[in-house]
Parts: sequence; structure tokens; C-alpha cells
Amino acid sequence: MAALGTATADLNASMKSWRLWTLLGWIEIRQRYARSKLGPFWLTISMGVVIGAIGLVFGALLGQEMNTYLPMLSIGMVAWTLLSTIINEGCNAYINSAQYIRQVHTPRLIYLLQAMWRNFIIFLHNFVIVLIVLAIYGVKTWQTVPLFLPGLIVLLLNSVWMAMVVGLLSARFRDLPQIVMAFMQMMYFVTPIMFAASALKKHEWLVTFNPFAYLIDLVRQPLLGEWPSLQTWGTALGMTVAGWLLALVLTGRYHKRIPYWL
Repeated sequence: MAALGTATADLNASMKSWRLWTLLGWIEIRQRYARSKLGPFWLTISMGVVIGAIGLVFGALLGQEMNTYLPMLSIGMVAWTLLSTIINEGCNAYINSAQYIRQVHTPRLIYLLQAMWRNFIIFLHNFVIVLIVLAIYGVKTWQTVPLFLPGLIVLLLNSVWMAMVVGLLSARFRDLPQIVMAFMQMMYFVTPIMFAASALKKHEWLVTFNPFAYLIDLVRQPLLGEWPSLQTWGTALGMTVAGWLLALVLTGRYHKRIPYWL
């Protein structure tokens, strides 16, 4: 209980310091694209090229119709990029901020929230691709679209607690960021992003036991005119509660050791 209380207090202090981590996120993006005319939209262009290439190649190989396959692919790619990048960058959140953590007394979790905010801004730029694709092929039904927002919130909450766990462990074990990056690359190919879950047929269990698939579906299905199932919502919300409890307990337990590990 003491560990949970310590982490909760740090989280509250981090949320109250929202001006700090949002400002740091903005500054990092501006520095990364200094003197660039398009700024983060270069990432959007790159993402659009990749989606277009994969859509043409895999759509032809799998015999898919572009009016259904391209929206599924574009939403899945943009959502996966948000999720995986927050987790991967969360590994180095404490490591890259070692000087601040050792010298300045600030809440620990602001560095993870900074990574989340920075990648959320990039997500908004990439989401332009989704809007263009939906504008071309149309929205099947507007009734399900409002569910996109709570689905996105659940995805962000899960990505943050995962980043909290891997960020803490990476501060102690410096080989972990490479392991997490390799793991996320592997999960990209077994998560239904470039293919529909039904295409696996006898091997559909790969999706059933894939927690990332439920998070992607919460964001993608409402925009495709589909209602996420109760199983999808239940699994995602269960992950959220259990994951945050785990992340807070670990953060509180090793909160004072982070500066020494760095």
C-alpha cells in the first residue's frame, strides 16, 4: 500500500505539472524539425507512402478490395504507430532524462507523459491520412464513430502503463530497450494490421491471445462502421485496470532507486 501511495502521489504531481510536460513535448518536436517547412508532416508523408505501398502490394496478394482494405490498413497503421512508439520511447524516458532526475526534484512520471504527449501530437498529424482515406471511400455509418474517442483513450492509457513498466525496468537493465524494440517489431506482424483476423482461419488464436489486437480494434472498428464486441471492451478495460495497478506498484516500490540506477 505504501508503494501504491507513493506512485499515486507522483502521478498526481505529474498531472498537476501538465504545463511542463506538454511544453517539453512541443519543444522537442520543434527542435527536431527546426527550419523544416513541413515539420512533423514529413512523418505523415512517409506514413502515407508506406500505407499506399503496403495497400497496393498486400491488397493484390490477398485479393482484397481497396475500399475495405485501405481504410482498415491506414487506421491500423496509424494506431499501431502511436502505441508502439510510446512503448519504445518509454524505455528511454528515464535514461534520456537522467541529468534532470539526478539534479532537479521533479515528479518521475512527467518524463513518460512527455513521451506520450509528443507522440500524440505526431498521431494527430498522421491521422490526416485516415481522414483522407475515409473521405475517398466514405464512412459506412456515423453511429459507431463516437466510440472512436473512448477507444483512443483506452489505447493511450494502456500504452502509458506499458511505458511506465518498461521505462522503469530499462533504467535498471540497459539491454531491455533493444529487447522491447525487437518484441514490438515481432508483434507488428502477428497483430491484425495488414490483414484481417478472419484471414488466419485455424490460427485465429494468435489474435485471441494478442492483447494489442484488442486495443487496435477499439480504435479501428468504430471508424469502419463496426461495433467493438463486449469481449474487446472487457479485455481492454481489464488490461487497463490491471496494468495501471502493476505499473503504479512497481513505480512506487522502486521510486527512490531510479536516480541511482541512472
